[in-house]
Amino acid sequence: MRDVAGSKGRQDASGGVRHGHWHRASKAFPAILNILAPQHPAQVIVLGFAAAVAAGTLLLMLPAARNGPEGAPFLDALFTSTSSVCVTGLITVDTPVYWSGFGKAVILALIQVGGFGVMSFGTLLGVLMARRLGLRSRLSAAAETKSTGFGDVRRVLLGVLAISLTVEIILAGMLAARFAAGYGYPPDRALWHGVFHSVSSFNNAGFALYSDNLIGFAGDPWICLPIAAAVIIGGLGFPVLFELGRQYRKPIHWSMNTKLVLVGTAVLLAGGTVFLTAVEWSNPATLGALRPGERVLAGFFQSVITRTAGFNSIDIGQMYPVSWMGMDILMFIGGGPAGTAGGLKITTFGVLFFILATELQGGTAVNIFGKRLSRAVHRQAITVVLLAIALVVGSTMFLMLITDFGQERILFEVVSAFATVGLSTGITAAMPPAGQVVLILLMFIGRLGPVTLGAALALRERPPLYEYPKERPLIG
Repeated sequence: MRDVAGSKGRQDASGGVRHGHWHRASKAFPAILNILAPQHPAQVIVLGFAAAVAAGTLLLMLPAARNGPEGAPFLDALFTSTSSVCVTGLITVDTPVYWSGFGKAVILALIQVGGFGVMSFGTLLGVLMARRLGLRSRLSAAAETKSTGFGDVRRVLLGVLAISLTVEIILAGMLAARFAAGYGYPPDRALWHGVFHSVSSFNNAGFALYSDNLIGFAGDPWICLPIAAAVIIGGLGFPVLFELGRQYRKPIHWSMNTKLVLVGTAVLLAGGTVFLTAVEWSNPATLGALRPGERVLAGFFQSVITRTAGFNSIDIGQMYPVSWMGMDILMFIGGGPAGTAGGLKITTFGVLFFILATELQGGTAVNIFGKRLSRAVHRQAITVVLLAIALVVGSTMFLMLITDFGQERILFEVVSAFATVGLSTGITAAMPPAGQVVLILLMFIGRLGPVTLGAALALRERPPLYEYPKERPLIG
């Protein structure tokens, strides 16, 4: 009886141990899920873009996507998919020659999805089909569109769709008509080229169906000016477009964001046009080969495009190094926030400019267009700039170690990738695999933004429970 009791006691103890294991495991499993599952809207956006890139890579690796007996290699497919979703335009293969009609259609779809925003696109489908939104979907869409509240997410998404389709349809019709009337394209080819370049323009992607991009149309204002207009509209950002639509006759009521974007865009477009036209005017390999009027058109077009679109009507690789440096600055600044453009954003650059002006004047508060700037924005702008500079400098130094290209070309390539521009001096395809992977990461991070990616990697917020005493170190 003692042995039986002892055996039963051991069984109870063992069962208790097993029950304890299961109890602890059942409590640990939700914790693991909480760690792995997205906790922040920015995480959902990052995962959404990554899923779109992965899906595009798989589609582009199919034999049907390539002109040839085999599918595209993994790295070329990944690079093209990332460049399309991140609306950049950098390529490692010749788009019109390498990819089949199916492959080009995949690229076009990826550009549209990437420009509209993966999470916004998914949430919009939910709005149209289910007529309701969950809290997480609303948070994700609000983070993607920079919406100001939960209640207006649906209106914002529908507005984004309406603007996108309106601009793309109008531009596609204009380009198709020009291709048919001016270049003798058959109706189906003219329509396809019009649609492809329209979507690529408004979404600031820079993909073209010509091996020399748009160099063949450098002197054609009926091609260059509509494309430039679509690039500018897409680069202003949807908040600006919405506000202009509501209060276009009342500039006094425009927000600080709208005023910064409009003034900054005008200054950068004018300054970039004058700079590039003046520097390249006598370069026989670029503007020097064109007539005077065509030189001004090409200079203006390249100034617009450098702001994150990535088309080129002149040979970028033949430009003077000083032109590359000037374009580095334009690319780094980029376009307006919450739009299809990339870069540092005009608003960030404008905020830093006014902070600098205030400090030089000895002011205590930063005032912009009659309104005081929040101090929290100071920190955000400085954070974005420092992260961007660190990423660009680090990537440039790494590529200098693994390649033999000059510093000017490497810096141009890095800034172009980070700012999701897509311009290149011609070294993208010649990069070693490690270099192309760096460019892929730069495009991905640049599309999402350093701060967005950093927030996505932070699993939970830890607000401080105390503050240290203030002290001022010596500066300068």
